[in-house]
Order: sequence, then C-alpha cells, then structure tokens
Amino acid sequence: MSIVSLLGINVLNNPARFTDPYQFEITFECLEPLKEDLEWKLTYVGSSRSLEHDQELDSILVGPVPVGVNKFILTADAPSPELIPASELVSVTVILLSCSYREREFVRVGYYVNNEYDSEELRENPPSKVQVEHIVRNILAEKPRVTRFNIVWDNEEEEEYPPEELEEEEEDDKETVGDEEEEDEDEEVEEDDDDDEADEEAEEAEEVDEVEEVEEVEEADEEPEKKE
Repeated sequence: MSIVSLLGINVLNNPARFTDPYQFEITFECLEPLKEDLEWKLTYVGSSRSLEHDQELDSILVGPVPVGVNKFILTADAPSPELIPASELVSVTVILLSCSYREREFVRVGYYVNNEYDSEELRENPPSKVQVEHIVRNILAEKPRVTRFNIVWDNEEEEEYPPEELEEEEEDDKETVGDEEEEDEDEEVEEDDDDDEADEEAEEAEEVDEVEEVEEVEEADEEPEKKE
C-alpha cells in the first residue's frame, strides 16, 4: 500500500504564453510519518523522436511531510525553445509531473500540451522561422494520465514488497492467468467429448459389422463437428 496518495492537481495558469512559467496546485495525503522528503519533478518532452530533447523544468524537495492532507504550489520555468527542434515547437507535446521517495518514483502524471500560434493568420500561414513570442500553450488538464508504481517505504522489507512494479501490469497479468485457466478447462471438456464419441462409434460399428457400406456412412455421420 502506498504511504502517499495523490489527491488532485489543479493547473493554475492555463492557457498561457509559451514562455510563461508553469504553476500547479498539488494536493496529496500522507498516511504515515516519512523519514525523508518527497521529490517532485516536472519534465517537458521536447521531441517525440528522441529523449535528448527532454528538459527538466524543476525539481523540488517537499518535507518534512506531516501526516494528513497536504497542499503546495509547484512553479517551474518554461522550457528553453533553443533546445527544442524547430519543427516541434509548434505542435502537440507532453509534460510529466512525477513524485519520488528515496529516488524511487511512485506516481507519474502526464498531460498533453498543445502549442500553437496566437493568431489565425500565423496558424494558416506559419512563418519560416518560428516566432516563440506568438506561441500559446494549452494544457489538456481535464485528461491527465496517471501511472502508479509500487515502491518500498520506510517500514517495509524489499523482499516482501517488490520495488518499482506497475500496479496496472499486475492486474493485466491476473487477467491473463485467468484466461489461460479457462482455456485449459475447455480443452479437457473437448477431450472427454471426443472419448465418448469414439466409444459410441465402436459400439455402432459392431452392430452393423455385416454391412460395410452402411458402417462407413454411419461413421462419417457420427464424426464430431469441428469448431471454427
């Protein structure tokens, strides 16, 4: 069980200019006292083709963290446009807000960000050189993608609680195992049906042993249908 639970994130300045700082109001709950601080990090994905263009906009330590519901505002500078490929400055990208404890990430929130020009004229006829001062960003705050990881906290043994394991993957694995078990049961039922049909065919063959043509016709008719 996670000691820290993310309750909500509110994007404060949205939409905004590309060069404006990012502001997030973060609310989380701590169930037990923590021995160390929480590290919150905001990352801007500069390119969909390479991780080399990712920019860490800010990384802060929050603590000591009291037990209960906590709230704070994370402010981070805008990304450096010169570190982003010009072809991807005016496009859709992603920002990632993550939190770690003892250098182990336990929650990550991703938002799509739409960067476009502030006038219809520039949108219809984009200049050959990107004009950063005319770019506005819009964070799709209503559609975050949250991923949670299992990590070791202060009062847990690593052997009993495997670190950095996706909860979503665990659920998928359980469903896969269940499907495999159902398939095995279906195979056993089909094998039993085949045995019963073979016994019936043998008995009928003995009864019509003197008439070979009739026997061949009955065996052909008695043959079980194949499931498509």
